[in-house]
Amino acid sequence: MSGKSLGILITSIIIGLALVITAFATGTIVDSGTTGVKVWMGSVQEETLDDGFHFKVPFFCKVVEMDNKIQKIDVEANSTSKDLQNIDSTLSINFHLAPESSATMYRNVGQNYSDTLLQPAIQEAAKNVMAKYRAEELITNRSKVGSEIQSEISNKVNEYGIILDKFNITNFSFSKAFDEAIEQKLVAEQNKIKAQTENEQRVAAAEADAAEAKARAEGDAESARIKAEGEAAAIKAKAEAEAEANKKLNESISNNVLTYKQIEAWDGKYPTVMSGDDGSHIIIDTTK
Repeated sequence: MSGKSLGILITSIIIGLALVITAFATGTIVDSGTTGVKVWMGSVQEETLDDGFHFKVPFFCKVVEMDNKIQKIDVEANSTSKDLQNIDSTLSINFHLAPESSATMYRNVGQNYSDTLLQPAIQEAAKNVMAKYRAEELITNRSKVGSEIQSEISNKVNEYGIILDKFNITNFSFSKAFDEAIEQKLVAEQNKIKAQTENEQRVAAAEADAAEAKARAEGDAESARIKAEGEAAAIKAKAEAEAEANKKLNESISNNVLTYKQIEAWDGKYPTVMSGDDGSHIIIDTTK
């Protein structure tokens, strides 16, 4: 191959490579869940690119991807309660960057906005809210405290387009002395509750026994009353029956019946009659 032909070949290869590089440089792919921020010669443009393939001016325009997917961070926060107890807490946050805020965030903060904006806001919000509560109240009002911290964080970062999706206080840690004091208090409260429960059980048992005795006495009294009423009714019924029988017997008795009864009882002997000087009569019963 002559020198002229070799030169033509090399030139063709260089031109081909330049065309390939230029072709690749004119296109860009924005990944799913991200927003493409266009930077024209170092200047961030307001216009952004959605996920997918896009054309761009090679060499003068570059596309920076800003992540809009939900991300999670765990932040260790140190704070002090209202009663000056030291508190170590772990805060777990799920968040994402609003797509429409991607260009502004890249221009003003950059891609590392979590470290620059979010974590300091979390630390400050935790200190502010926990300082309003006593240590014991932080335990008993944990849900309320968490809601207040989340609200304060949102107020600080929402203007930058950072959206909090979920917030949790995953750990509260106090000093050893405070933990021991809390444990002793809990034991005392449990013992108090146990004593109250046992006393209530004794009272309930006594009341149950009294109620049972009252019910038994009322039952016995009712039984006695029913029995007495029954006996009285029986006596009344018997007396009424006897009276009715006597009434019917009296109504059935006549002079003829009495005469018949006398005749039936006569033994055939007449009584002895004696007369006195004064004309009086004495009847002597000889039937005996």
